Amino acid sequence: MTTTTTDTARTSRVELAIGGMTCASCAARIEKKLNRMAGVTATVNYATEKAQVTYREDIAVAELVATVEATGYTAAPPAPVRDAGPADGQNGEGRDEGAEELRPLRQRLVTAVLLAVPVVLLAMVPAWQFTYWQWLSLTLTAPVVTYAAWPFHRAAWTNARHGAATMDTLISVGTSAAFAWSVWALFFGSAGMPGMTHGFELTIARGDGAGNLYLEAAAGVTAFVLAGRYFEARSKRRAGAALKALLELGAKEVTVLRDGREESIRTEDLVVGDRFVVRPGEKIATDGTVVEGTSAVDASMLTGESVPVEVGVGDTVTGATLNAGGRLVVAATRVGADTQLARMGRLVEDAQNGKAAAQRLADRISAVFVPVVIALALGTLAFWLISGAGLTAAFTAAVAVLIIACPCALGLATPTALMVGTGRGAQLGILIKGPEVLETTRKADTIVLDKTGTVTTGRMALGAVHTADGTTQAEALRLAGALEHASEHPIARAVAAGAAAGVGALPVPEDFANLPGRGVQGVVEGHAVLVGREKLLAEWAIELPAGLARAKAAAEAAGRTAVVVAWDGEARAVLEVADAVKDTSAEAVGRLRALGLTPILLTGDNRAVAEAVAAEVGIDEVIAEVLPQDKVDVVKRLQGEGRVVAMVGDGVNDAAALAQADLGLAMGTGTDAAIEAGDLTLVRGDLRVAADAILLARRTLGTIRSNLFWAFAYNVAALPLAASGLLNPMIAGAAMAFSSVFVVGNSLRLRGFRPLGR
Repeated sequence: MTTTTTDTARTSRVELAIGGMTCASCAARIEKKLNRMAGVTATVNYATEKAQVTYREDIAVAELVATVEATGYTAAPPAPVRDAGPADGQNGEGRDEGAEELRPLRQRLVTAVLLAVPVVLLAMVPAWQFTYWQWLSLTLTAPVVTYAAWPFHRAAWTNARHGAATMDTLISVGTSAAFAWSVWALFFGSAGMPGMTHGFELTIARGDGAGNLYLEAAAGVTAFVLAGRYFEARSKRRAGAALKALLELGAKEVTVLRDGREESIRTEDLVVGDRFVVRPGEKIATDGTVVEGTSAVDASMLTGESVPVEVGVGDTVTGATLNAGGRLVVAATRVGADTQLARMGRLVEDAQNGKAAAQRLADRISAVFVPVVIALALGTLAFWLISGAGLTAAFTAAVAVLIIACPCALGLATPTALMVGTGRGAQLGILIKGPEVLETTRKADTIVLDKTGTVTTGRMALGAVHTADGTTQAEALRLAGALEHASEHPIARAVAAGAAAGVGALPVPEDFANLPGRGVQGVVEGHAVLVGREKLLAEWAIELPAGLARAKAAAEAAGRTAVVVAWDGEARAVLEVADAVKDTSAEAVGRLRALGLTPILLTGDNRAVAEAVAAEVGIDEVIAEVLPQDKVDVVKRLQGEGRVVAMVGDGVNDAAALAQADLGLAMGTGTDAAIEAGDLTLVRGDLRVAADAILLARRTLGTIRSNLFWAFAYNVAALPLAASGLLNPMIAGAAMAFSSVFVVGNSLRLRGFRPLGR
């Protein structure tokens, strides 16, 4: 539980874990009940199954829980982060818990599919209808409509107690009516006679229903809808994974200095004031101040800065960043929930909970369709009873109304389109998390692009090489690359890799010394070589020639890092190192514009770098030098202007903004936190795939919408026949089968999706 108290308003805040919700209308119902309490403001998120509740201090949390339970659901404060992690637990415990929660649903789905398939085949293929086939169908269908369909019946009962109706209500009533009428027809009508078959008399005539069986409808609908619920539940399990990924970024153990000795302890046992050691290659355990040593710290995952930051005594460092250089001793200034990493976790959580879950179109339609169908069935029953048609004929017509309205094709509409669309997406390197994200892709009009790792490679690379008169590029690269090859600094590795690619094998330095914050020096092939910042050359009284000085100034003005090379007492070259723009980024920006999206470059890097990258790829609007919390604020500001914002990012610093955006697209080459916070994952890390993802998601949504339209259209068209008592069971079966075949065929068209430009 997370509880905060504000002195001025005298309110507290608690997060409740909600159980028992089956659709978005459940979340709306709980939210409405909580908000009716005096002094309570609540937001319930169906996707994360959490309620954020702000309440007066004189209200007990138990009262909030009781209100939720009185509504027909469960509520409990989640376990503390240290005990169980933010959502899924630690050390795999949460994953096991999630698997345990999914297991009953998976068992019901497997049961329904295994038993429903032969029932449907027997009903649809007259040649297979042996002497007592109907009794076998009854035996197979009974577990499906009782055990497998139990979640729908339970939800329908909960809805009924609160005067509401959802798709669960229609599924429960329809499958129960189909099964109950079939049982009646078998035991008390003519359907149980040996040798009975379902013929294909497509005639419109009034009957008494004594020989009608609807077992395949009951079993098939249950199996189809359970499949959709199972895949939805799997995607919902991942809702809290972004927070878990953030938590796991931090160091698990830390070496502290106690009484002059080094001692290894758990990071969570650190207290403010502790001094701890960070060796090269280790993560910094918590936020603090450097009290000893100098180094380069790679903070790109948290800040987006592509260039490592040089730190020394008195500089502040952030937990979870990587020490890329020398040994540091750091004094802890913030620990636990006060660190920047923990605050970023809260930003992600708040953004996820604040983003309203997209309510499925089927649920919105069912809010009107279900009550209308039930009222029509009751009206049909009353009409035929009053008209003197007899009890059997009246019930036949009423049950026919419920059965023809039962969403067989509707159960297929979303899962089949999503299955085909996501399958095609996977072939193209696009992972769509669930149907909830699709609607946003149609409305998005602005796309915010992170720079580092998204538009650019995220890795430092050697660019232009400027040499003084009388010096060749090959000579400068060979000597500088040989010396930098002995260093672990990220810029040094970029120079060494670029040099090796340019001139081949590099010589081994005869002498080498690392000069933190300045560069490196040594002897290569008999030459005394200096590589690093200009101040390193100044220490040796070496000045840059005018040409190299101009090249250095131009490189820095463009946001690139300039590395100066000198040997034998003279400055010989300037090397440009930068985070290189991906070859495909400019083409990707053009594709995004073609989809009607306005691109904006958003980065924590400095403005000069950002504007240079934006100009190279064709982006007009740049927002630079922003912290992670500022990225969230930028997205909120754009949303406040009425824009529907898509966000593409890859780093931890993007996770909260990805969650806040209406549509989050995470680069699959990025961090787990970003991937889990996003709605779509681009596996290959190619920005062009972002345009393909949006287009595919729009096509998939369009397919779902057309599926839903036709699924309802068939039902609505047949309702008057059913209410008139003229619905021949074979016409009903044919209509339902044809609507299902149409929905599946329409969904399969997504297999032919082709990306832009291909």
